[in-house]
Amino acid sequence: MASLKRLETEFPILDRDFQSFCALRGIFTVQDFLIHDLQSLVADAEQQTSSERFMQAINQVLCVIDGLHRPWSNGVELMEDAQKNKHVLSTGCEGMDFLLRGGLHKGQVTELAGPSSSGKTQMQPIVLQKVMNSILCQSVFDIFSMFDVLHCLESKLKSQMCRGDNDEILIIIDSISSLITPILGSSGSQGRALMVSAMSLLKKLAHEYNLAVLVTNHTVGGDGGIPKPALGESWKTLTHVRLLLSRDCGSDTYHVSLLKHPSAASGKAAKFIINN
Repeated sequence: MASLKRLETEFPILDRDFQSFCALRGIFTVQDFLIHDLQSLVADAEQQTSSERFMQAINQVLCVIDGLHRPWSNGVELMEDAQKNKHVLSTGCEGMDFLLRGGLHKGQVTELAGPSSSGKTQMQPIVLQKVMNSILCQSVFDIFSMFDVLHCLESKLKSQMCRGDNDEILIIIDSISSLITPILGSSGSQGRALMVSAMSLLKKLAHEYNLAVLVTNHTVGGDGGIPKPALGESWKTLTHVRLLLSRDCGSDTYHVSLLKHPSAASGKAAKFIINN
């Protein structure tokens, strides 16, 4: 998330005095602002000599936060947008496309979860061959680097939209769990807030720029030892679509089951073959 210091260039009201006021309360970024007690921050600001200016700065940060998330839409507007703009991209596997009602839907985030060697990585080249003429890869090793890449992509998409030129149709984040798990284990509520912010940004990109988003996740042991997607209960509510992938030991046969879909019943399953 953007630091308050970086925002000062665009919003001079967020000057050094305000940054120092926030720093004393552990607030250095927009993310820190999100998880801080707003009522407490406002009460402290009102006690300062520059209280009026600090209150204006707080309102400015709130406006920045509002701008990071798409506005509320009613059901009719969402339906019209889905019918006119949100199409599907074939995964290249008939069984998976059948489960997904055509493939990966633009405007949605699809999660593909599975244990090691279950086929998550093998699926990606198949999807890419079907939907992309050019591929740009970015290596990131922590969630903050991912935020930087996604914000740069957002700036690029805004520029392309102004020119009426948008070539990007798919974002793939391979092993998003490897970026999120480290922050969940050590930072408590802040880690969860970062996780939610990451998904909010992916949903925003998907919706506003008509993209399909595919993220992969590993699995952990569930009830009775049955594998389930990692990242906990909070995470499972965030994605639009969830798929669980597995592979027959020693064969090229893969099984996929539908755990969640906005317009299809969960529990359906299919199988397919990937020839190595």
